Amino acid sequence: MKFDRIYHPYWEWEEVDANMWGDVFDRRAALIKAITFTGDHLLYGRFMMRVVREWRYSCENALTDYSMNRKAWVGHAACALAHGIPEDITRQAWGRITNEQQLLANNQARIAIQEWEDCHGKSLGVCPSVEREGLF
Repeated sequence: MKFDRIYHPYWEWEEVDANMWGDVFDRRAALIKAITFTGDHLLYGRFMMRVVREWRYSCENALTDYSMNRKAWVGHAACALAHGIPEDITRQAWGRITNEQQLLANNQARIAIQEWEDCHGKSLGVCPSVEREGLF
């Protein structure tokens, strides 16, 4: 099911406060942290789930945009939420993890997006804190 596009002004996006579009003082240290974080699909997945449950405006704005890579967005958002790492550094980290790690991370992103869609489809607006087996 596809949802109608929802727009929110950038000042309402939770990702802005999490430094997703910002900068960091030590880019090398942030990259190393991002590589470790994105390579751990279970931890990465837990933060993806936090994004879809906690970031109402960012998720509505991003996840109703079917022209973008929604799995990448939720991954970038998870790294910003967890460590305040901007998305450009997360993209660099992605290229430095193995294909298997990317596959596992993409699966976690798919699960998180499905969670958001299920909640959004029920017109809840914000996902309830329901733990799913294997994620927590």
